[in-house]
Amino acid sequence: QVQVVESGGGLVQAGGSLRLSCAASGSILSLNVMGWYRQAPGKQRELVAVITSSGSTNYADFVKGRFTISRDNAKTTVYLQMNSLKSEDTAVYYCNVKGRRSTWWEFDAWGQGTQITVSS
Repeated sequence: QVQVVESGGGLVQAGGSLRLSCAASGSILSLNVMGWYRQAPGKQRELVAVITSSGSTNYADFVKGRFTISRDNAKTTVYLQMNSLKSEDTAVYYCNVKGRRSTWWEFDAWGQGTQITVSS
């Protein structure tokens, strides 16, 4: 079984910063893509940023220049540094981890989500 746990959410004023962390643990052979998604009330879940095992990144247009994704492969942890936060960034942020539990067993696991509220 694979566990994914996020931390670092909370309330922040517009223009402020927050850093999210996500740790994957359990029966893991290797990790591939790790990323962050978000879901605002009444909206569908959307991609925020992802990072591959080699460090390649992809960002949603609405966070480019403000958010930075990084990972620590040794700690199986992914981070999301969020700067210049806006009220429209308010959402539940979810961590997603893709990898392998064995040479023939892939997994795609989600965290429970962490609330980010940006006050204007």
